[in-house]
Amino acid sequence: MAHLTVDDLAPVLAAGSAEVEFVLLGTGAVQALPPRGLRETLRAAGIGLEFMSTESAARTYNVLVTEGRRIAAALIAV
Repeated sequence: MAHLTVDDLAPVLAAGSAEVEFVLLGTGAVQALPPRGLRETLRAAGIGLEFMSTESAARTYNVLVTEGRRIAAALIAV
């Protein structure tokens, strides 16, 4: 998780909060706290962040897309 940087989410930041309500981050086999810089950058851009295991994130993504939510997903392989 420590290797994840703001640059990895550049397309999401470029889209902005009008296009992306929040990022759903799958952190691998277990939930892990994303780096502080990433959390702060998303907050400053007005984009929320939800993080959980990748398995949970994939299930959640499918539900939220059917609800029409404006989300982006970043999933770390398990």
